[in-house]
Formats: sequence, structure tokens, C-alpha cells
Amino acid sequence: MDKVYGSATEALDGLLQDGMLIAAGGFGLCGIPELLLNAIKDSGVKDLTFASNNAGVDDFGIGILLQTKQVTKMMSSYVGENAEFMRQYLSGELELEFNPQGTLAERMRAGGCGIPGFYTKTGVGTVIAEGKDHKDFNGETYIMEEGIFADLSIVKAWKADPTGNLVFRKTARNFNPPAAMCGKTCVVEVEEIVPTGSLDPDLIHLPGIYVHRIVQGEHEKRIEQRTTRSKEAS
Repeated sequence: MDKVYGSATEALDGLLQDGMLIAAGGFGLCGIPELLLNAIKDSGVKDLTFASNNAGVDDFGIGILLQTKQVTKMMSSYVGENAEFMRQYLSGELELEFNPQGTLAERMRAGGCGIPGFYTKTGVGTVIAEGKDHKDFNGETYIMEEGIFADLSIVKAWKADPTGNLVFRKTARNFNPPAAMCGKTCVVEVEEIVPTGSLDPDLIHLPGIYVHRIVQGEHEKRIEQRTTRSKEAS
């Protein structure tokens, strides 16, 4: 089975439909599937739900899909750095399902492992727990969270071999592995495709069994917040 495609548009061909749930890797602007997000924007698909830590910034990452009103719901843990995300949420244009950061990651991982739900102490006694099943274990109260089973996963990796084995670079690993696991179909964009067998099996972060399509491309790698100091101060 050939998993390598010539472009992000080709890699998404036949996978997009209105109203679908998409799990996206990345944290801020680190390790986001920017090529695939641009292709989704160009496709015109709408009424999307995204499970992602956040929505990038106004003009990059998922933020470009908020600008075009292609997203109707976000399942996220962080709204900051994106003024349009905040504006749409506060005005009632965008539905938001808040998730504690670790809970969101575990919901994705659970979905990828076929686990429909799990109990966690995180969020007990807060608005996060409203309407959720409560259960006591060893005298402590937990709430049940459901696993995320996405229609599509889009992730960004550093290296891949043609079978889909992935290596992520440093903190760009973030939400990418659990996001990749929980989709019925996983499309990954990478910086480099290396020959099969060239990756050390002990250094593979995500096995190719989870990956269905791969595209290689050039990435902007924009810096979310550039912090510098003057030459005199240094």
C-alpha cells in the first residue's frame, strides 16, 4: 500500500466532508499540520469540529479556518493568542468544549486505544464536571471523560518512512501522537521521508499502523511569540 502522496490536497482527497470531527496535533504553533490546514481551507468544507489544544493564531494554524467560518465547534484547552477564537466564542458564533489539557490528550489517546471512557479527578468540583458521571474510588471522587474518536487526524512529524513510522522533533511531539491515534484515517505531513528500515526501531515515536497517508513539504515554522533582548543587555 503506497502511503506517500504528492501534495496536501492529494493526501486529503476523498476524506473531507461537512460536519466532520478532525483531531489536529500541535501546541500553539509548534508542530502544527500547517500544509493540511491550508488544504482544508481551500477545499471549502464547513461545519467542522476540531479537537486540538488550541487554534493557533488569527492568521495561522486552525485560526485560518476560524476566519473563513469553516469551524463551528472547538474541543480545546486554551483560547489565548487567538483574538478571533475569543471573539467568536464570546459572541456565541463558535461552540467551545473546554478540556483540561491532560484530559484532552488522554481522551485522544483513549480513543486511539479503543477505550470509550475513563475516570479522572481533574475537573471535579468545577464546571468541567457538570453533567458528567461521578464515581468514588478509594474515597476519592472522579468524573468520567469520553474517548475521542475522530473522523480524521491531521498531524505534523519530523521524519517518516514510506510505511508511516514517525519521528517527532523535540517539543513538536506534543499532541501529535495521541491526535494521530484517535482518527479513523490519519494524514501526516513531514519534513523528510527516509528509506524503509533506516529509522532505529527504538526511536520511532508512532508506529506506521496508525498512519494512512503521508505528504512531504516545506514548512514555515512561524514563531508564536518572539522574545529578544538588545545587544547591549546581552
